[in-house]
Amino acid sequence: MPTTDANVPDPGGQLPLLMAADLQDHLMVAGHDLERLQRLLDDASETLSGHFYGASHQLNEVLRTAASVAAADDGAMHDAMQKLAGAITALQFHDMATQLITHTQKRLRNCVDRIARDAMGDEDDDGSAIVEEGPGRPNPVTQDEMDAGSIDLF
Repeated sequence: MPTTDANVPDPGGQLPLLMAADLQDHLMVAGHDLERLQRLLDDASETLSGHFYGASHQLNEVLRTAASVAAADDGAMHDAMQKLAGAITALQFHDMATQLITHTQKRLRNCVDRIARDAMGDEDDDGSAIVEEGPGRPNPVTQDEMDAGSIDLF
């Protein structure tokens, strides 16, 4: 009776079970790494937001008191506003990075589900494996760099 090696693809093109399980594990690890990256980005963004709103409040107070004293340093105020604009750009980076991470997680999950279905067969009661729908677009974020410019707060 012929034996089959669990790590060698069969002639029908089907991925062997052990190879599929290993690939599935690697994809799941990549997905978990993206989740950790998302938490790190969220924490950095929350800290950045706190500093941004604190600095904004202080600048508004300086402007309010400087108007009554009539001795505001325009250069220092301009520099402070430039730094706030940089903070807003960083917050926009967080938004774009979050969209890209979420998109990649969905794509990885779709690959994991398809590998499981193809390697292990249909598992659902009605005879079809459940495969989470992958993202329709190749990339949700078309920018690959951030430049300071006009800022619209949402």
